[in-house]
Amino acid sequence: MKTTLNIQDQLLANAKAAAAMQRTTLTRLIEEGLVMRLAASIETKPKKRFVLPVFDGKSGLAKGLSGLSNRELYDAMDE
Repeated sequence: MKTTLNIQDQLLANAKAAAAMQRTTLTRLIEEGLVMRLAASIETKPKKRFVLPVFDGKSGLAKGLSGLSNRELYDAMDE
């Protein structure tokens, strides 16, 4: 299939030189690059599912803390 691509001049010159050094065509070089790029995107591992902790209702603030004051909570953390 034929298609038209807009490629930066310097990138095209580098690609043509690489193809000549490898004794292949520019078309083949581009095809190989696309195959490698697409294969890499498929091979990426799926991200591990992150499980958020759920409050079970069996704990809470320490005795004597109201939870209404940040200063009160900071002081309690320092103790």
